[in-house]
Amino acid sequence: MILLQVEVGPCRPFAACALVVTVVIAMTIGSISRAGSSVDDEKAVAALDTEYQAAVKTNDVATMDHILADDFVLVTGLGKTYTKADLLNEARSKRMVYEHQEDSAQKVRVWGDTAVVTALLWAKGTEEGKAFDYKLWFSDTYVRTPTGWRYVFGQASTRLPKTP
Repeated sequence: MILLQVEVGPCRPFAACALVVTVVIAMTIGSISRAGSSVDDEKAVAALDTEYQAAVKTNDVATMDHILADDFVLVTGLGKTYTKADLLNEARSKRMVYEHQEDSAQKVRVWGDTAVVTALLWAKGTEEGKAFDYKLWFSDTYVRTPTGWRYVFGQASTRLPKTP
């Protein structure tokens, strides 16, 4: 909240006092509504990121296509990069069959029209018949567009060591 201190003397005329009170109230309401929309944005982006992970798990190309921005880029912990087209082609091929593709410890931070999701991802399944089972941290960046939030950039850590 922004505090405004205005010196108007003994408040003469009355209109000056009324104006100061109105400005302070408007600023207070504005900051409250912005805070409320930030919470709504956090919930919307969290749900969208969860929806995206579910789409990857089921190789749902249509949902992935809708959520990913056209200029999307993913950078893995090994330094490999993937575009939107790469991920959609991978899903179409169905080379990956997931038993698990879920995240935990999800945290969303919103700054205006940009949101970053961090979470711990557990991926388990098969790739061309070969089993995989790993966890890694990721950060997903979303940007608000005229048509809604879009996933624009992802960065994943290296696979975490197995813990006993």
